[in-house]
Amino acid sequence: MSIFDIFSKIKSPDQAPSGAVEYIIAGLGNPGREYAANRHNAGFMAIDYIARELAVPVKKLRFKSLTGEAVIAGKKCLLIKPSNYMNKSGESVVDAMGYYKIPIQKVIVIFDDVSLDPGRIRIRSKGSDGGQKGVKNIIYLTGSDDFPRIKIGIGQKPHPDYDLASWVLSDFTRSEQKLIDSVCVDCLEAVKLIVGGDITQAMNGYN
Repeated sequence: MSIFDIFSKIKSPDQAPSGAVEYIIAGLGNPGREYAANRHNAGFMAIDYIARELAVPVKKLRFKSLTGEAVIAGKKCLLIKPSNYMNKSGESVVDAMGYYKIPIQKVIVIFDDVSLDPGRIRIRSKGSDGGQKGVKNIIYLTGSDDFPRIKIGIGQKPHPDYDLASWVLSDFTRSEQKLIDSVCVDCLEAVKLIVGGDITQAMNGYN
């Protein structure tokens, strides 16, 4: 066998894994360079980290999202970053669910949470939107809150009168960004556990 034959058999990370998509991993945020470092884009940051670690490009435009496919815990997963802004995140999720016939219980949503300090995550198997408008839209369009989610802490407003929209659209400080980068590592490990069927272990290990 020639060296060309050997390398031709090695799977390129740009190639889509075979088999049907079994899980959707949706990170929430706003598209555009001006929003890239915003607190509200913590979900995008997590997806970007997961994609880098798994050597998967998330750049194919489908379902009103940038998408990529990866194998996580032995299952084919679709990574998505909705491109139609936070408040309409549900449109992307519903489109992908309908195409792949994925039940809501196999949609993992990663998003920012103002009630948690930067550097913390909280995992839940289901629940309300907690005031997060992207999650609210997903619940509204799917008619269900029965989906696992990973909340990434972005910190509370500096004072009660501070405008919430201005806060979530502000950038992380340099020290906060380091905490978020660290938490993205935990997000990937939690996703592996959830896709592998052990959300209880994910909650026990990372909450």
